[in-house]
Amino acid sequence: MRLRAGRHYIAAMSRDLRPPVDILHYEIVQEQASALGRMGRALEQTLARLREFDAAHAEMPASLQPARRKLVAEAGQALWMFVVQREATGLRDSRHIMRTYNVPAEVQRCMGLAPAPSKRT
Repeated sequence: MRLRAGRHYIAAMSRDLRPPVDILHYEIVQEQASALGRMGRALEQTLARLREFDAAHAEMPASLQPARRKLVAEAGQALWMFVVQREATGLRDSRHIMRTYNVPAEVQRCMGLAPAPSKRT
């Protein structure tokens, strides 16, 4: 369909539209990037909570050990989710994450472990 504008004809639809496959690919890549961002922020938040806890409890009594273990496990879970999401997009080298986010070794060791079942009383 063409529209007349003065002495020139203008195409009603743009000729430079990408095929639907390209648009779908773009949206998939955009969602992958968004998911990576969410996972990265979640990792940052859990690591920050762990660091804040450690800073507030320099000399940690035994009664606080379970709370700290829970924070380490949460950070390990967030790290696992981030690494898996990155690998799904083709980014396979995790060393960059460990350095950039300064992930403690204990968090790296618990990455991917299933959370302990909760005790019911």
